[in-house]
Amino acid sequence: MGRTEHRYTVNLSILFTELPLLERPAAAAAAGFTAVELWWPWVDAPVPEKAELDALRRALSDAGTRLTGLNFYAGQLPGPDRGALSVPGEESAKFRRNIDVAVEFAESTGCTALNALYGNRVPGATPDEQDELALENLASAARAADGIGAVLLIEALNAIESPHCPIVSAPKAVDVAGKVNAATGLGNTKFLMDLYHLAMNGEDLHKIIDEHAGRTGHVQIADSPGRGAPGTGALDFPDLLERLAKAGYEGRIGLEYKPGDLPSAESFGWLPRELRRA
Repeated sequence: MGRTEHRYTVNLSILFTELPLLERPAAAAAAGFTAVELWWPWVDAPVPEKAELDALRRALSDAGTRLTGLNFYAGQLPGPDRGALSVPGEESAKFRRNIDVAVEFAESTGCTALNALYGNRVPGATPDEQDELALENLASAARAADGIGAVLLIEALNAIESPHCPIVSAPKAVDVAGKVNAATGLGNTKFLMDLYHLAMNGEDLHKIIDEHAGRTGHVQIADSPGRGAPGTGALDFPDLLERLAKAGYEGRIGLEYKPGDLPSAESFGWLPRELRRA
C-alpha cells in the first residue's frame, strides 16, 4: 500500500458480519483496529429500545474501539433501500424520528461523522418534491450534527447497483452538500468520497480527488469490480491513497468491503498491522 500512513476505520456492517453485532467491536480490536464505523444497525427501528443502544455502546467501550462514523436510519440496508430522507410518507418520518437518537448515540460514543443516505426516486412524487423534502430533512440533520460538533456526510452511490438513486456522481453529491450548507449557514455538510462507487460509475478518480478533497469529510474504499479488499480488483490503491494525502485529505479511510470467502479477520493482509490503529 506504499508509505502513505492514513488512519483507518473498519465498517462493522459489511465486515465481521459472520458474528453477532455485539461481538464485532471485539473482533475488530483483535484484528488490530481501534476505530470502527456502522450503518444504522437496526434496519426496522429508527428508535430502538434503550437497552439495545446501551448494549452496543457497552460493546464498543469494552473492546476499546471508538465509533468514528454512523449512518442515520436508511431503510433496508443492505437491501432494496438506499436511504429514507427523500421518500415521502412513513420513511422520511422514520428518518426524522431517528435524527435525535442517532445524534445522541454518536455523541455518547465520540462519533463526529454522520452519513445521511438520500434514498431512491419513488412513484407518486416528482423529483422536485423529493428534493425539497430531502433538503428540509438534511438541514435538520446538519443542525443536529452541528450541535455535537459533528459533520453530516452526503454519499454518492453508483448507478449500476442503485439505479433509482439520484445521487450517483461526485459532482451531484457535492452539489447537494453545498445546498445544505447554504440552507443552514453552518458549513458542516461534507462529501463522502466512496472510491468503490465512483469507480463503478466510471468517474475519473484522480480528478475527483484533486477537485473535491477539500470538501470531503470521509473516504471509504473497496476494490472494483467486486467490492472486495484492496488488491482483489483493478484499482491502484497505493496511487489513490498517495494522491489523497497530496490533495490534503487528513481524515480516516473507511474499510467498507466484502471479505469474500475469507473470515473477515483474514481479509486485512494488504494492510500492515501497525497501520490499523487509528
